Order: sequence, then C-alpha cells, then structure tokens
Amino acid sequence: MARDRRPSLLRRAASKRAVPDVDAARIAEAVEQLRHRGRATLHDRLHRVRLALGLAVQAGLAAALAWVVSHKLLGNPQPVFAPISAVGTLAASVGQRLRRTVELIVGVAVGVALGDFLIYLLGNGGWQLGVVVTAAILLTIFFGASVAIVIQAAATAVLIVTLSPSTQNLEIPRFVDAFIGGGIALLVTAILLPLNPLRVINRAARPALDLLAGQLDVTAEALRKRDRHSAQRALERLRENKDELATFSEAIEGAKETSTLSPARWHRRNELTHYAEAAGPIDRAMRNSGTLIRRSVTLIEDEEPIPDPMPDAIAHLAESVRLLRHEFAVGEEPEKARERSLRAVSEAGRAYAQGVGFSGSVVIAQVRTAASDLMVASGIEQEEANRLVRRSFGDAEQPPSGQAEQEGAPKKPTAPPVG
Repeated sequence: MARDRRPSLLRRAASKRAVPDVDAARIAEAVEQLRHRGRATLHDRLHRVRLALGLAVQAGLAAALAWVVSHKLLGNPQPVFAPISAVGTLAASVGQRLRRTVELIVGVAVGVALGDFLIYLLGNGGWQLGVVVTAAILLTIFFGASVAIVIQAAATAVLIVTLSPSTQNLEIPRFVDAFIGGGIALLVTAILLPLNPLRVINRAARPALDLLAGQLDVTAEALRKRDRHSAQRALERLRENKDELATFSEAIEGAKETSTLSPARWHRRNELTHYAEAAGPIDRAMRNSGTLIRRSVTLIEDEEPIPDPMPDAIAHLAESVRLLRHEFAVGEEPEKARERSLRAVSEAGRAYAQGVGFSGSVVIAQVRTAASDLMVASGIEQEEANRLVRRSFGDAEQPPSGQAEQEGAPKKPTAPPVG
C-alpha cells in the first residue's frame, strides 16, 4: 500500500511544481507597489517642505520682530497677540495676506467694542460670556463679514470678558498688537524677506506638469501594449491632481501679491502675468487629458484598432508639457513646446487617416483639444491656436469623398473651442 501511494505523491508534488505560483507573483507586485508608494510619499513630503521653507522663515522672523516691537519699544509686558497676529497673517492663504491683516484689525475692533459694551450692561460671568460670543458671531455675519473676521471678533470678545477683571486696559494693547503683528508680517513679506515669485511658481508648477506628462507617457505605452490596467492606473493617478493644481494656483496668487507689495519684485510683473494667464489653459489641458485617458481605457477594452501614430501623438503631447515647464522655468519663449504640440496633432491626423473606431476618434479629438490648450498656455491666442491645430491635423480634415460611407469610418474629430 505504501509503495502504491508513493508514486502518486511524487506526481502530485511534481504537478504542484509545474503550476506557476500565482500568489507569489501577486505578493511580489503588491510589495513593489508599497515600496514605490513609500518612495513617492517621501518625495512628496520633501517637496512640500521645500515649498514651505520660505514661509516658515518669514513667519519666524515676523513673530520675533513683532514681539520685540511690542515689548521693547511699546512697553507691553505680555506681547502675546502681536506675534500671533504676525504668524496668522503669514499663515493665511498665500495671496490674501493684505486682506488678512485688515480682517485681523476689523475683527479685533468689533470684539473689543461689543465685549466692552455688553460687559457694561450685563457684567462678567459664564452666561455673559456666552451672550457676548453669540452676539459677536451673529453681528459680524449679519454685516457680511468673512470667516476670519467672525473668528477674530469672537476670540477677542472672549478675552475681553474673561481677562478684563484682572487686566486693566486690555483693549488698547490688543488693538495695537493687531496693527503691529499684521504690519510687520507685510513688512517682512514685502521688504525684509520677499520671496522670488518666479521660483515659487516654478516649484509649484513642477508637480502638476510632471504628473500630466508622466500619465500621458504611461497612456501612450499602454496603447502600444494594449495594457488596459496601466491606462486605468494612469487615469486614477491623474484624477488625484487636485492638490497639485491648488498649490499651483495658490502660488500664482502669492507671487502676484509679492510683485505688488515688494518694490524689489516689481520688475517681475510681466513674467507673472504670463504665468497667471497660463494657469487656466493648463487646468483645461489636465481635464481634457483625463478624457483622453478614460477613452483610451475604453478603446483597449473594446479592442478597437490602434494605429501606430496614435500612441506617438500622446507621447509627443507629454513631451510638449515637459518642454513647456522647462521653458517657463528658464524664462524662454516656449517655441519648442508649441512645435511639439503641433507634432502631436500631426501624428493624430495620421492615426485618423489610417482608421480608428468611436473611442479612437474621441482620443484623437482630445489630443487636438489638449494641444490647443497647451498652445494657449504658451501665449498663443485661442483662435490662432485652433487655426494652427487644424492646419497641422492635415488632410485628415477632409477625408476622400464617400470614404466614410463606404468604409464606415467615424466622422472627423474636431477641436472644440476652449473658453
């Protein structure tokens, strides 16, 4: 019996060795993804630190100066609110620091006035504190104040009610500290330590544009290999671009504020205007590229034809994004980026002439539209960009008479105007 069973056991072991270890492959892939994600997370964190380094130094300098001015020059024994106001101004959304300073002062004024008035009528105590805070919030909201003013008014009212019995003349130091903190924050931003606005924008633009270029490259390779999963991952990654775009837009607003407040940066205004005008088209290029990638996934799923020039067109589009970022960063006219965008359109025209299905025609149309967006971002007027795109698309604009009816070819894709 033992001798009879032994060969069967050997055969089972041999058959197990012959079957590929699917679990091991999946585990290895998952480990590699985790390793890649860890590297990406560390890179992102270091990039955020580099972006925030200038702000951190500005905030530290402003807090120190506010404390010195309030304590040493004005004789405030506890100058707490001056450095808090300075840091609060600098920590506000970049591009809104001047507004933030005004909001601090207005909020403090409302809190002081309302707190003193209600204390005079009602006295001090727990329920009086609740009434004062409620009244401060409702009053500021009634007059259409911003959230920052509402918070400052309520916080100041709390301090007035709780500290007035033990601290005499609290209102004047707090009001003066609001002026000192906000004013010194603006002084640091505009005069003492103004950031280079173009450097700030370039650092903020790099992640957004690199993300777009990278996912277009992945999509081009996925089309060459008909790899649906790679195209889907590119789509999911591109959908996570909200943080990159928000950082880019915020950096533009902050740079515009710096160039307005800082005399040392006034000569950068024209370059900043160019960047500001490019933000909208870049955002549209992101959205149109998302449609392109989504349709690429469907194209692969439906097993539609993929002419060789189609992935080449998407790869040229990715290179155009990289060239645009580089030429912006070095201050050059983005001529190479424009040329590469038009080359992407030309390859798309060749792909269309060779024959595409429904989703393929949408991909071609999105190549054209994204290329038009990038042309506009480079400084070309929308109408001129669309004209150049139509011309670069070539003879595919006018398919031979009767070809669409005879071969069942889709209608020609068009580049819709981008507003």
